Amino acid sequence: MARHKRFLLLALVVTLFAVSPAAAETELLPTRYGMGISYGLAYDPTNQVDFALLSGVVLFDYDRVWPHRAPEALRFKVEVSAGVITSPQPRGIVSANILALYYLDRFATPTLRPYVEAGIGVIYTDFQVEGQGLRLNFNPQAGLGVEIGHNPDSPWYLACRGHHVSNGGLYSDNRGINSVVFLLGKYF
Repeated sequence: MARHKRFLLLALVVTLFAVSPAAAETELLPTRYGMGISYGLAYDPTNQVDFALLSGVVLFDYDRVWPHRAPEALRFKVEVSAGVITSPQPRGIVSANILALYYLDRFATPTLRPYVEAGIGVIYTDFQVEGQGLRLNFNPQAGLGVEIGHNPDSPWYLACRGHHVSNGGLYSDNRGINSVVFLLGKYF
């Protein structure tokens, strides 16, 4: 099991710095950068944990990162966040995540472009629920979102994600935290 965790960590690091050789052969979409805020509400194991984050986002053409053919609507997102657990007491939180984002263009309008996204990362929380075990954990998440605006290069985005925090069995105590997260941001 630990071998799988090391492989995932290595894949994350390589992914953040890799450029696909196949990407040089095809016309790539420009990389987009954005900023956003998010607010999370935990529902398991307690509904008394809330958090707010400020995030920097980079959205790549999927072919720029992975060396295989991919659907045109697929993107690769890197997201780095820092913020505070607002309840039950103020505590720090930072995370780094990678996500695959897929546009649902069949439902798009001239001003709305819906998408689904899912990914994983690491998260450090200066707060623990009983039985959590570690402060540094894995952070899988998935959700639905929409880009809003007339300019496709700098739209606003609005999303809702399911958000999980746990150590993936790296430590004997592994009580996870499950939350719903609401995001609002803008690409530049």
